[in-house]
Amino acid sequence: MEFVPKWVAWEITGKCNLNCIHCRSASSLSSFESVFDTEGAKRLIDDITSFASPVLVLSGGEPLLRKDVFEIARYGTEKGLRMCLATNGTLVDDEVCEKIKESGIKIVSLSLDGSTPEVHDDFRKQPGAFEGTLRAAGYFKKHGIEFIINSSFTKRNQGEIEKTYRLAKELGATAWYMFMIVPTGRGEEIMNELISKEDYEKILEWHYEMEKNETEMLVRPTCAPHYYRIVLQKAKEEGIQFKRRSLKFSTGGAKGCICGQTIAFIDCRGNVQPCSYFPAVAGNVTETSFREIWENSELFRTLRDFSTYKGRCGSCEYINVCGGCRARADAVYEDYLEEEPFCDYVPVRMRRGMTK
Repeated sequence: MEFVPKWVAWEITGKCNLNCIHCRSASSLSSFESVFDTEGAKRLIDDITSFASPVLVLSGGEPLLRKDVFEIARYGTEKGLRMCLATNGTLVDDEVCEKIKESGIKIVSLSLDGSTPEVHDDFRKQPGAFEGTLRAAGYFKKHGIEFIINSSFTKRNQGEIEKTYRLAKELGATAWYMFMIVPTGRGEEIMNELISKEDYEKILEWHYEMEKNETEMLVRPTCAPHYYRIVLQKAKEEGIQFKRRSLKFSTGGAKGCICGQTIAFIDCRGNVQPCSYFPAVAGNVTETSFREIWENSELFRTLRDFSTYKGRCGSCEYINVCGGCRARADAVYEDYLEEEPFCDYVPVRMRRGMTK
């Protein structure tokens, strides 16, 4: 596997106008904004493009709270990057849509955590957030802007999964990404609401059946690396070749967990992490170039060495297609090399009484 950054998420501001229960960074309007002013942001883009050309996602917090967000996006576009925007949708209007198009942003993501205001607004801790998301989707359709819908699930809304998928389709989303919560940031406070490994397996099996028959909208379970195992198992059982579709541009990951392998996250203070849910720091771009961190950080090198993985993941025959969620292992066991805590599969080697 070639370890090249193909997808980088960048928290251009820590500030947010919502207080979501699962927020990985516990963002609010009083949060720290950023160490990057406009020129500093452009220098970071220069740093990244000096050796790679990843998809660059401008995220937060809420990126639309930053006044120069479209100047940053335009600069990234001019440097040849495929620019994306991750927003909660509450600040979207006609003017914002025009600026999205003018800056060359290729696709936008919205958050939708249920099929009703009661469910979504409870998750987002903001009355009216549901209507804001639906309104934003309407604006994007009106202006011909492609958008993805991201939906996060815990025990409190897992009964909404199928309804939320259907609503995303009705809204005209290009893709629907089903996120399985990683308990970081505020998510640590709802550890007891994480979906059980048994239900997790059933949900991923449902997703497989749904994805086989979904021809209009791209669908992906996210932070669910063991789905790649399930796809192989089910396709083999059924004797079929299951060809999965992808966006015109993607993370380039033909396996489950790709944190620190083809993706990375840069926070508003310049810290580089394997992904947005994994708070371990590989280095800081205000002190060291992104290339140096990507190629030589000990954290990233360890994540790329699958022989260091422990427990069931270390013994699993599917390690090269799954790898287990390293962020979830870190959150639950305080050891990112430990086994995926929400996988129900027992590897063949362990069933035979063998270990690595």
